[in-house]
Amino acid sequence: MSRRRPAPPDLHALSDPARRRWVQGGLGGAVASLLAPLGAVAAPAASRIGFKAVPPSTADRVLVPEGYVAEVIYAWGDPVGVPGAMPAWQPDASHSAAEQALQAGMHHDGMAYFPLDAQRGLLAVNHEYTDERLLHADGTADWSAEKVRKSQAAHGVSIVELARGRDGGWRVVRPSRHARRITASTPMRLAGPAAGHPLMRTALDPTGTQVLGSFNNCASGRTPWGTYLTCEENFAQYFRGPERPDAHQRRWGLDGGGQGAGWALHDERFDAGRHPNEFNRFGWVVEIDPFDATSTPVKRTALGRAAHEGAWTVQAADGRAVVYMGEDGAFEHLYKFVTRDAIKRGGAAANRELLDHGTLHVARFGAEGRGEWVELAAGRPGLEAFANQGELLVKTRQAADAAGGTPMDRPEWVAGDPSTGHVYCALTNNAARGRPGAPGADAANPRAPNAMGHILRWREDGGFAGTRFAWEHFVLAGDPANERAESRGNVRGDAFGSPDGLMVDARGLLWIQTDVSGSKIGQGDYARLGHNQMLCADPASGEVRRFLTGPAGCEITGAVMAPDARTLFVNVQHPGEATPSTWPGEPGTRPRSATVAIRRRDGGPVGS
Repeated sequence: MSRRRPAPPDLHALSDPARRRWVQGGLGGAVASLLAPLGAVAAPAASRIGFKAVPPSTADRVLVPEGYVAEVIYAWGDPVGVPGAMPAWQPDASHSAAEQALQAGMHHDGMAYFPLDAQRGLLAVNHEYTDERLLHADGTADWSAEKVRKSQAAHGVSIVELARGRDGGWRVVRPSRHARRITASTPMRLAGPAAGHPLMRTALDPTGTQVLGSFNNCASGRTPWGTYLTCEENFAQYFRGPERPDAHQRRWGLDGGGQGAGWALHDERFDAGRHPNEFNRFGWVVEIDPFDATSTPVKRTALGRAAHEGAWTVQAADGRAVVYMGEDGAFEHLYKFVTRDAIKRGGAAANRELLDHGTLHVARFGAEGRGEWVELAAGRPGLEAFANQGELLVKTRQAADAAGGTPMDRPEWVAGDPSTGHVYCALTNNAARGRPGAPGADAANPRAPNAMGHILRWREDGGFAGTRFAWEHFVLAGDPANERAESRGNVRGDAFGSPDGLMVDARGLLWIQTDVSGSKIGQGDYARLGHNQMLCADPASGEVRRFLTGPAGCEITGAVMAPDARTLFVNVQHPGEATPSTWPGEPGTRPRSATVAIRRRDGGPVGS
């Protein structure tokens, strides 16, 4: 879900088709039976996917299978439902910064559902970034302090209460005591080994333990103890860089692009020349208690600093929590954090410091379908340059490099199946692989450059807390009708490219969402794939079937099932980004990112 401005990825011709083969061999009989490649299944099981596939589409609407209905329930500018403060959406974008802080932010992304009872629940929704052309009534003309405040207010997270009606449809409950907006100005606490470190101290916060806001909130996670994890992705673009960035700042891409040109004009903490350490206080996983609207969000520094895509959390056999995290960047890394202590009974209150103590690892993928998790701890061999764990965590990228982590093709969402132990990661694409001076193809990233992306699958030795694993390519994305063999992939079913969002449902079906760059939709290797889409893959049979296509210019993201599996919540992000759209409104209206509730008309489980 990388939204680094200004240039989208440039997808060039691929090479070396022999590298497209799946990694096999060396697994051993027992492991190979657990991770049998889809192509090696002699007699595929009958598919458990029950819907009729939708075709690729270029229509400016959400298209779902026959017998399904998709309803917009929460769009940019809708009031959150804070009691006594519910400003209405203004179609001309004339609402103020103060009003925006009480409304849905822009560009919905990762989300999670927290049930209150069988018919009600809380939905936590990320708002990744803003389109200033749409956000302000006069577009991008003349940055002002009010515009900066409004832009900051349109970032962050929403907590809204949902209720299901008798017809099975959903609505936002207004007012609600749970309703809340978290923005780029919300007070937060820093916790864990990097809290208070000299690299985290600023003129505004000499203690290095308090910070204002969270932004570029991309994917997310839900903990077993009932809290929400929101992940700060491309934070560097919000800062104006110094004239001569140092090696640390350069490694993190601090060049003053994107929002930084405007925010720093009226909020000096985003001027890295004046306040260099403010930059270090972003790029963290933030934990939020959705049930307590008065609680303070906490940035959990023990999980490492990165352009975090998501945080899929699972309980290991010994009771400890395991958090898997991808970093959406070309040649960045895949991480795993294992808590020191076991999860306690008692929900959020009993586990307030659980994520502050544990071990961070980076993934190293071997050439024979084996891999290992390398511990990132200051003082270990190769990591002697880091004086303490606080410094290492602020410089997690440098530590991952030094530890020999495998540079990946934009590792995005991670999702897993606790019943089988399988974990999946979407590698969206990487146009830079194989270019002069850049890494070439390797076992885990076999195409150089990688225009279409792929999905990896692995299983840990000894369970989720293990440090070694067996891995394979679950699927190489592509279109079999493409002229070049390198872009055809090996999809068994409906073609797709640039996988991004992932979710495993209660039946073990893998749901895949795509994020083809707006400038590439309908072009080149993507000529026949239409708009971004959502598909369902059955790991037992190997089939991939298209479930949904989105409106013009959008990304499809943020899948989450209601506990009874009768509703699928999906986010439609940035409709109209590179192609004109008025979704979900009438002709002539501004396009709006929104959450969509999808259900079967007969009330049955989604996907069955």
